[in-house]
Amino acid sequence: MSDGFVGYRSQLVETLQGKGVRDMSVLRAIATIPRHLFVPESLRHRAYEDIALPIGSGQTISQPYVQARSCELVKLTGRERVLEIGTGSGYQTALLAMLAETVFSVERVADLARHAHDVIRGLDLPNITIMHNDGTLGWKPSAPYDAIIVAAASPGIPQPLVAQLAPGGRMVIPVGSQAEQVLTLVTKHMEDEAYDETAVHDVRFVPLLGEFGFAEAG
Repeated sequence: MSDGFVGYRSQLVETLQGKGVRDMSVLRAIATIPRHLFVPESLRHRAYEDIALPIGSGQTISQPYVQARSCELVKLTGRERVLEIGTGSGYQTALLAMLAETVFSVERVADLARHAHDVIRGLDLPNITIMHNDGTLGWKPSAPYDAIIVAAASPGIPQPLVAQLAPGGRMVIPVGSQAEQVLTLVTKHMEDEAYDETAVHDVRFVPLLGEFGFAEAG
């Protein structure tokens, strides 16, 4: 994509490789998707730094390393149905569209859902569906999902999401308090509803609000 930011995307890829991201499909997606289109114009000069940035409505676009690592952990091959909880800017949604067959993304803030939809439509990524809803409930009509990525901090593992994960499926979710969390890999058993949890590393996300997340203030 010749848009004047190709070199910046290449530098970001090198940064992520230096931090241990090895999945070449993920790195190709990072090198292709124009992150600067998903941040406010006033912050576009910082779009390819490996940092989180505010996007309005009290939300952020996550650090590229954390998004790349999350995509890497679910081990996508291009044939999967993926559920994303917390569309936010839509940037990770776009990355997932390059890595999976179909992406369903749920966002509780209507303005963010609309803006993400508009940016993604301009990029011609037809395998994405964005819904405005309580993400802690998942999106049952399109389940089961081979992979789920949760882009907000949860006090625990939301059981509706586990139920919508296919046998053998993988979910990445930040679990902990609103102040600090651990990025956690959930792997569902093939034969029953049980699952294993693996701690990956410490992270900081905005809270996952909803029926099976944190309660909204007031």
